[in-house]
Amino acid sequence: MRIAATTAVDIPESPVAPGQVAPDEALRLAEAFRLFSRASEELSGAYSELQGQMARLTGELEAANGALRQQYQEKAALTERLSTLLDALPAGVVVLDDAGSVVQINPAAEAFLRNAKLGASWMAIYGDTLVPGETPGEFTVGARHLAVDVTPLGESGGRIVLLHDITEAQELKEQAERTQRLAAMGEMAAQLAHQLRTPLAAALLYAGNLENPELPAASRGTIAQKTVARLKHIERLIQDMLLFARGEAQGQDRFAVSELLAELAQNFEPLLAKTGSRLLVDDDTGDARVVGTRKSLVSAFISLLENALQAVDGIADARIELSARRDDGAVLIAVRDNGPGMDKATVGRLFQPFFTTRSDGTGLGLAIAHGVVRAHGGSIDVVSSPGGGAEFTVSLPCRKN
Repeated sequence: MRIAATTAVDIPESPVAPGQVAPDEALRLAEAFRLFSRASEELSGAYSELQGQMARLTGELEAANGALRQQYQEKAALTERLSTLLDALPAGVVVLDDAGSVVQINPAAEAFLRNAKLGASWMAIYGDTLVPGETPGEFTVGARHLAVDVTPLGESGGRIVLLHDITEAQELKEQAERTQRLAAMGEMAAQLAHQLRTPLAAALLYAGNLENPELPAASRGTIAQKTVARLKHIERLIQDMLLFARGEAQGQDRFAVSELLAELAQNFEPLLAKTGSRLLVDDDTGDARVVGTRKSLVSAFISLLENALQAVDGIADARIELSARRDDGAVLIAVRDNGPGMDKATVGRLFQPFFTTRSDGTGLGLAIAHGVVRAHGGSIDVVSSPGGGAEFTVSLPCRKN
C-alpha cells in the first residue's frame, strides 16, 4: 500500500489588497486540500484493506487452531486407545530408553517378569529372570516358556521388547510328538513281532539242544553262548524300541561343543582299535556351547559313528571324519566316511524304524538318533551317492558362552 506524498507548489507572490486572498495563495490552499483529500482517501482504503487482512488472518488462525485442536484430540484418543490395547494385550510389552531402562510396561509383562518395574535395568531383568530355553529367542521363567523379541525403535531411540507366552504351544508340541511316537509304535508292532521271532526261535532251538543229556560238554558251552547271544539280541531290540517310543526330553545342561567332540573321540576309540580304521577330528567351534541332555547327544552321535564304522568295514585306508563348525546361530557337526555310499532310495529310508541293511542290525539306532536331535531343536541331513561315501550333518542351536 502506497500513500502519495504531498508536494509543495511554489507560486509567485503577487501584491494583494488588504482583506483579500491572493490568487497564488488560493491555488496553494486548493492544492493542499486536494492532496489532503487524496491522502485521506488512500489512508481510508489502506485501513479497509488492513481490516480485511486482519479478518482473513483471524479466520486462518482460527482454522489452524481448530485443526491443531482436532489433531491433539485425535492423538489423545489414539494414545488412550493404544494404552488400552497395551493393557489388554496377552503379550508382554516393555519399552526401553537409550540407556536400557524400562520407561513403559504393560500388565502382561509385569505378570511374566516379577522384577520388571519402571526405571529398572533390562540387563538386570534379563540376567536374573530369563533362563535360556531350547532354541535361541526362547526362555523360561518358572514354569512358563517365553519367546522374547527385541526391536530397535529407529530414530526415536530405545528398544521395544515383546514377550510371547508359548507355554501352551510347547505343551501341544510335546503332546504331538508323543502322539506321533505312539502312532509309530502301532506301525512298529507287526515289524517288532517279526524282528523278535527269528532270534527267539533260535534261542528256543539252542535251549532245546541243551536239554539233551548226551550233548558233549564242549558243545553245550558253545550252544549256551549262542543262546545267550540271541537273548541279548532280543533284549537290545526291546530296549531300543522303548527308547524310541519314550523319546528324549531335552535337559538344561550347558556344555562346550569341543567337550562333546572330545568325549565322542574317547568313547569311540575302543571300537576303532578293533577295526584299524582312523578317526579324524576337526573342531572349529571356538567357545560355542549347546544346551540339552549331554548323555543323549553322545549316544546319538555314537550311533552315527558306529554306522560310519560299519560302512567302511573291510575298506583299505578306511577313515571317518568328525568335524564341527559354527554357522549363523547354530553348530554343524558332520560325520563323514569313505565307504561305498548309498543310493537315493536307501537314504530316504535311513531314519525309518526297523529299516536296516545289515543282517544283525535292529534298524532303530539312526531312528533314535534322529529323535534325539529333533528333541534338541536340531536336524540331520544326509548326503550320499553310490561309491561316494556318506556324510551325516547335524545342526544344533548353539550359544557363544
